[in-house]
Amino acid sequence: MSTVTTTKPADTAASPAAPAVLPGEGRIGLRANLRHIGALVRRNALQIKQDPESMFDVLFMPIIFTLLFVFVFGGAISGKGNQAEYVNYVVPGLMAMMGMNIAMAVGTGVNDDFKKGVMDRFRSMPIARSSVLLAKIVVEVGRMMVAIAILLTVGFILGLSIKGSVLDLFLAIGLSAVFGASLMWIFILLGLTMKTAQAVQGMAMLVLMPLQFGSSIFAKPATMPGWLQSFTDYNPLSNLADAARALINGTPVGDSVWMTLAWSVAITAITMPLAVRKFRQKT
Repeated sequence: MSTVTTTKPADTAASPAAPAVLPGEGRIGLRANLRHIGALVRRNALQIKQDPESMFDVLFMPIIFTLLFVFVFGGAISGKGNQAEYVNYVVPGLMAMMGMNIAMAVGTGVNDDFKKGVMDRFRSMPIARSSVLLAKIVVEVGRMMVAIAILLTVGFILGLSIKGSVLDLFLAIGLSAVFGASLMWIFILLGLTMKTAQAVQGMAMLVLMPLQFGSSIFAKPATMPGWLQSFTDYNPLSNLADAARALINGTPVGDSVWMTLAWSVAITAITMPLAVRKFRQKT
């Protein structure tokens, strides 16, 4: 009598392992990469359309900060009755601040997407891992442009005058976008490293507060103590604020533009590979 041996089927209910790197991922061409980024940008844009409340920070933050600093601190910093002069000082500086605050939201968003399982679905697809993060950057830079447009509109209402050329104004906006995009890689890395969105936000505030208020965004460094002036000299936000201010006010830019670009390249070169690697390995 013959005996029949049966093999127990594999347990399909077992929890899946972390998504592995797809064999052909490294051979994805530039055209395919751009197509993947475009599709993911569209997905992120549609997500914003379905959730208009996600744009509240972009719409209201420039208005609140401009009115707050011009009317509450403008008289104290520039002298009573000189708020109009302070507008031309603080609005270019706030362009730098917009980029940093929006960059913080990228980190919390990435962390939240992992909690919802969205990122695991993307990692199971035959697409370059960097395309997922680059699509995030593109959409957030678009949000930053909306915030800067509102900021400048409020500035014009309050008396902002462009003393440089229109080209200089667009150069200031472009410089803010480049630096803001580089900062987003830092916060994406934080979002991939920290366990919760609240932890990302808390860590981001520890970074944001000293950089923002220890810079030339709101007040001239000459009014600060000597040790703080040394910090502002090396603060990348000061370089961006000084560059945008010089371009808008038609004054010599000095080395501020090149320093801002150097900071942007250095930050991106260090944090982008780390963020992509962490995205691949995150479980």
